Amino acid sequence: MKKAMNWLKNIRPLKVLTVFLAGMFLFMTQACGAPGVATQPPQPGSQAPNVKRYDPTKDYPLSSPAGGMNNFSDVDPRAKDEKAANDKAEALVKNAQKNIEQKGIDSREQYGRNFQQGTSLGERVKNLGEDIGSSADEVREGLVKGTQRGIENIKGNTQNAAEDVTKNVQRGAEDAGKNVQRTAEDAGNAVNRTVKDVD
Repeated sequence: MKKAMNWLKNIRPLKVLTVFLAGMFLFMTQACGAPGVATQPPQPGSQAPNVKRYDPTKDYPLSSPAGGMNNFSDVDPRAKDEKAANDKAEALVKNAQKNIEQKGIDSREQYGRNFQQGTSLGERVKNLGEDIGSSADEVREGLVKGTQRGIENIKGNTQNAAEDVTKNVQRGAEDAGKNVQRTAEDAGNAVNRTVKDVD
């Protein structure tokens, strides 16, 4: 009760008046100001006749189809030069075609032309032998690399296994030591209890 009386004595009329006026000011500015907030939206009949309105039943494409994936351009629209990207793609296609032709991928028509042009049997066998030789060299290199990788993996695995065995033996020895110590402590405690019970 004393606290409530002290609080009422400390209230000054000037503070109460200031809070009351601030509240009234806030109420009046919010309730009586800004007439545009509660206005009605414009009606369709009040718009100018030449204004185009959005019709949700119509399709408004954002960009025209360009023939790429999903009928849009395959080039990033942020790219500065679409022609450069297309030129680079064409150059890559030509380079791939050139590589195919140089590697000697022979079709039936190509064999027919070789036969008609008179490529000798020895030269055809030589070309075939070179192709087989290069393929055998590639297989040999791959086999050597794979074997080396396998040996390195085996070495790493055996080293890891040896480290794991060493760690397991150390842990086992530590656990055995702790178990012996606990057993000795338990036996000592049992002897002490027996001696106390006898007294």
